Amino acid sequence: MRRYLIKNVQLVNEGNTRPTDILLTDGIIERIDPQINVKGAVTEIKGEGLHLMPGAIDDQVHFREPGLTHKATIYTEAKAAVAGGVTSFMEMPNTKPPVFTQELLEDKYAIAAKHSLANYSFFMGTSNDNLEDVLRTNDKKDRVAGIKIFMGSSTGGLLVDNPLSLEHIFAGSELLIATHCEDERIIHRNLAALQATGRPLTAADHPIIRSAEACFESSFYAVQLAKKHDSRLHILHITTERELQLFSNMLPLREKRITAEVCVHHLHFTADDYATLGNLIKCNPAIKAASNKAALWEGLLDDRLDIIATDHAPHTWAEKQEDYLHAHAGLPLVQHSVLLMLRYVKAGKLSFEKMVEKMCHAPAICFQVKNRGFVREGYQADLVLVDLQQPTTITKENILYKCGWSPLEGTSLPASISHCFVNGHLVVANGVFDESQQGQRLVFDR
Repeated sequence: MRRYLIKNVQLVNEGNTRPTDILLTDGIIERIDPQINVKGAVTEIKGEGLHLMPGAIDDQVHFREPGLTHKATIYTEAKAAVAGGVTSFMEMPNTKPPVFTQELLEDKYAIAAKHSLANYSFFMGTSNDNLEDVLRTNDKKDRVAGIKIFMGSSTGGLLVDNPLSLEHIFAGSELLIATHCEDERIIHRNLAALQATGRPLTAADHPIIRSAEACFESSFYAVQLAKKHDSRLHILHITTERELQLFSNMLPLREKRITAEVCVHHLHFTADDYATLGNLIKCNPAIKAASNKAALWEGLLDDRLDIIATDHAPHTWAEKQEDYLHAHAGLPLVQHSVLLMLRYVKAGKLSFEKMVEKMCHAPAICFQVKNRGFVREGYQADLVLVDLQQPTTITKENILYKCGWSPLEGTSLPASISHCFVNGHLVVANGVFDESQQGQRLVFDR
């Protein structure tokens, strides 16, 4: 393993920004000090004019492998992730076949071990009738991200709508339970009402069908179950103002039993954007009216919302060009999430330190990730160097997703990622990749 010395960089970490040098040895952050001089072989990186942050940890992505590799693969999407400063990901079970057994779960870890440039973990999937396999995950709580429950519309049998099944999972799981919360009955009722009008439906109808009421009722149910069983609950991709009343900022994150995530697209887009982007921003739960976006920002800044993630969910261009009812739901975002949030940093919407808290520190705390998410001596060297003076314009030529498109195409973001280290390996420097080393399986300190 090569040694690296990053000189005179502005370190953004644990609530402050300060100039420092950082020495990396054998994949570990060996030393952080304002002045480091090293004898022997070392590769020096000049940090003047750059900011250094921990690698982002994205707790919700869909990399589509196995079974849906025409959309994406673990290799392609992990490469896009590290290019954008995301050094670790946690991937969801709605692949083909769905991850309903421990054997299928370990198959995904084997694929990532061979092909992922980023660090990785996976969620165990749930159905109405795989309780025994789900609870076997308790034996792997230091090696698996958590349990994923789709408490709303999904595919491949992943919808868990049997109250008895939900009770058993919430009562028996020793791992964090991550939920997608939308009420299926409300969604079907709203869809039937719109179809009864006889007019063609468009993407603008999506937040009417997958309404704020559908989100709230399902999230409320999940919170009730978690409180009843003292479960560790994490509700994914909150989209509505009303749901914010379910979450608290009265405890430090380490002490919370119920936490929540917000995604970059719900902080960026509103329902007004369906007029120009249509199905390209169709996702579940839906992007909603602007008042919800404003409330989400408020909840993020006052710590009712704990984590910023992407719900990266790529589909082919052709799948997005179908009529509204058949167009696939999901957006590819993992390559641009850090840069998009830096746009809001430069606009004064949130501080760089707060962004790092929500994208790096908080996922590590929330999931109890071992020795990652912070720039600390002895921690894994997952580090990102950011140039706030070098803008990035998103074009087809620099999009690394296998699907080849982004809803942000043509957007100019006022920063760039110059270097990204994963476990002390410089995986990308100024756009040039070194793919000689793969990421590692995340370990959880539980």
